[in-house]
Order: sequence, then C-alpha cells, then structure tokens
Amino acid sequence: MTTALALFASTLVLVFALGLQSQYVNNGHYVAAFLNSAAIGTANLVLFRLAPDAAGIEVAGYLAGGPIGIIAAMWFYRRKRVRPGVRRVAEKGAR
Repeated sequence: MTTALALFASTLVLVFALGLQSQYVNNGHYVAAFLNSAAIGTANLVLFRLAPDAAGIEVAGYLAGGPIGIIAAMWFYRRKRVRPGVRRVAEKGAR
C-alpha cells in the first residue's frame, strides 16, 4: 500500500509539474520554468525507482495520479496567474 501511495503521489506531482511547465514556457516565465524542472526531475526519479515492480493496486495508484495532477495544475495556474492591472516585467517595456 505504501508503494501504491508513493506511485500515486509521484505521478500526481510529475503531471502537475509538467502541466505547469507547459504554462510557464508558453507564457514566458523563465525563472518559474527553470525552478519547476527540479520537481519534474525528482518525480521522475521516484517513478523510475518504483514503477518497474508495480502490480495491481500500485498500477491503479500510478494511473490515478495523472488525471488528478493535470486538473490540479490547471486549477492552480488559473488562480495564481498575474491579475488584471499587474503586468509582467517583459510587458512593461511594450508600451
């Protein structure tokens, strides 16, 4: 059961970080994309360690983490996004 939870968590974190990475790259957030890469690498290492021996409930944990991770990333990014009236540094010189 512990391995199933670890696979679930690492998949959730990986897909969450990959979803955020897509938004960061597409929207020009260089520092956030750079820092987020550490989360992607860490989650990948955990998966590479645990996934080869997965069976049954562990596979279910692995498969459940992805959909929850991407929905969480979409929700998180939409809510943490720059608010109207606040411009990013790259936009300030665009006037």
